Amino acid sequence: MNSHPMPEFGSLCLLLALMLAVYTLVIGGISLWASSSQKKGTPEYARSARLQETARRAGIASFLAVLAAAFALVWAAFTNDYSVSYILHHTNRALPSAYKFSALWSGQEGSLLLWTFLLAGYGFVLRVRHKVDVRLTAYASTILAGIQTFFLLLLNFAAPPFAIEPGPAASDGFGLNPLLQYPEMVMHPPMLYLGYVGFSVPFAFALGALMMRYPGEKWIAITRRWTMVTWMFLTCGIFLGAHWAYSVLGWGGYWGWDPVENASLMPWLTGTAFLHSVMMQEKRGMMKSWNVWLIFSTFLLTLLGTLLTRAGLVSSVHAFAQSSIGNWFVGFMAIVLAVCLFTYFRQRDHLRSENRFESVVSREASFLFNNMILLVACITVLVGTLFPVLSEYVQGTKTTMGAPYYNRVNIPIGLFLLMLTGVGPLLAWRSTSLRTIRRNFILPSVAFVVALLGLLVGGIHPWADPDSWLATTFSLLAFSLGAFVITAISSEFLRGANVVRTQTGRNLLASAGVLMRRNTRRYGGYLVHFGIVVMFIGIAGGAFNQSHEQEMGFGDSIKMGPYKLVCQSYTQDSNPNYDTDFAILNVYRGGRQVTVLAPEKRFYHASQTSSTVVALHSTALADLYVIFEGRNPDNDRPIIKVFLNPLIAWIWIGVLIVVMGTGFALVPSASARRKEVSATVSVPVGAEVSRV
Repeated sequence: MNSHPMPEFGSLCLLLALMLAVYTLVIGGISLWASSSQKKGTPEYARSARLQETARRAGIASFLAVLAAAFALVWAAFTNDYSVSYILHHTNRALPSAYKFSALWSGQEGSLLLWTFLLAGYGFVLRVRHKVDVRLTAYASTILAGIQTFFLLLLNFAAPPFAIEPGPAASDGFGLNPLLQYPEMVMHPPMLYLGYVGFSVPFAFALGALMMRYPGEKWIAITRRWTMVTWMFLTCGIFLGAHWAYSVLGWGGYWGWDPVENASLMPWLTGTAFLHSVMMQEKRGMMKSWNVWLIFSTFLLTLLGTLLTRAGLVSSVHAFAQSSIGNWFVGFMAIVLAVCLFTYFRQRDHLRSENRFESVVSREASFLFNNMILLVACITVLVGTLFPVLSEYVQGTKTTMGAPYYNRVNIPIGLFLLMLTGVGPLLAWRSTSLRTIRRNFILPSVAFVVALLGLLVGGIHPWADPDSWLATTFSLLAFSLGAFVITAISSEFLRGANVVRTQTGRNLLASAGVLMRRNTRRYGGYLVHFGIVVMFIGIAGGAFNQSHEQEMGFGDSIKMGPYKLVCQSYTQDSNPNYDTDFAILNVYRGGRQVTVLAPEKRFYHASQTSSTVVALHSTALADLYVIFEGRNPDNDRPIIKVFLNPLIAWIWIGVLIVVMGTGFALVPSASARRKEVSATVSVPVGAEVSRV
């Protein structure tokens, strides 16, 4: 009798998925090559089309096979099947159900299975919607099958998630890493991977369009929503990770330029550049080569990020141990780069720009500057991230680039990007007249000067403390530029709403609604820019952080800013998963109690490791952030560390605004819907209608 039915079922599903992906890749490629030399309408072309249809259906079936394998691994976690090595090392019986589910991505093999599952899911949606453009989608489907084949080869031969432990099954597992036992870790990795993996789709469309010399810019319109949704997922993933680091790691910050944090930031930077740059190709037929290489680079950076995390090349709280799969990733990245270079040089004459820059003072120029700055930021982060690996290879010792390196370079870059978010919308395409510059820039410039002078008068003086001059200067300029950008966006919006009010006779609020519905992409973009400004305001508050650490017995107190913390008691508790040691602190402000905080120190039984649970009191002005660092071994008194972090809440509010703006930009505008309806009406009965 078979003693491991579910693990063997999962292994069989992965093998079947691999065979189906290979079929989609090989047969899809052959049919595309054959049909390229055949005349449409001939029997030979029809046979190639039928062959391509079998490849499409095999790709759909591969998703079902990977879905079944993922289900098998989750089932093994929930049924405590410790015969599976992965389940033994990443779960235990006392682990709560939500974290048993998240065990799917808590280890190397499971996270690769999650990547493969999401990639297969994206491929499933793409293949189901193949009538958007049958031939271009066939190219994209074949390219995605090549990517999926690589990951399925990893899962079947290099990092199998269903490997069986030798000998009799253990009675309990080793447990999940305590740092991952936090609600956001149920959401952060899937969100991040939805972003990482999602960039495979615009990459596949871009490479496919270049291979087939796709006419016009329709491939950009087809992939726009894919790219925006992917970018939104990656944004959510990055900031969920930042919030996790802030709430769990207990160091008072949210971003430490950790190599794996950087790995997620780099494709976000190039993806952001791509989203801006494709507007120039759509509007003016410019920067075609630039756009192709932006999306190629973004996809390669997602692979690099996975390599850094999964192969243990860098030291990080996120990274896994050293692994042999690094060689697999390096080889695959080399193949992808070679294919991209070969296709580009073979088809580069197809990417000639249709227009040239006419003025430095134009929206095209602002997009170009925006892209260049984003790429400089990406290269800076890439160099700093890979420097330890390169230094070890050259010198034999690892040299790490710390936060000061990143801050010195990226603070000016960030401020320049912040300025461009306000300048770009105020400039016209092709060229901007002097009259338009005066009209559009006077009010934002006044807002900048007023904010700058007000902050200086209010006591923000970078020269007062040489040790913190960089952070204080950043804050001063970020607040002032924030005023510039908000005023620029608001004035542009109100100007458009007034035009609509004049045309329709409606009130200003109703006119604003009409304006936004007319061009959801544009005004959704403005909302995203506004969210970015709000995030910068939250980040700028970091220059004024305070902290204090002391032992606290019964009745002892700490004064921190406007707050007074008084130790009411400290005690211990226990449950099957962990023991906990915590303090109970009454928090007063102005003599009135505002809350009670209970920071914890937990010790997990299964993994024999400890973790910190932060206690937070958050307001719009500042976060009171308290951690229980442990007990003094000499007198058993708890050691409490308190941070006061101004404006942190505005970072998370800004992210929500960015997500809302992206969602609004994804809604079809009224003009686009009218065009779609008129196109549908004008098409003869029985004809196929392509939908973007």
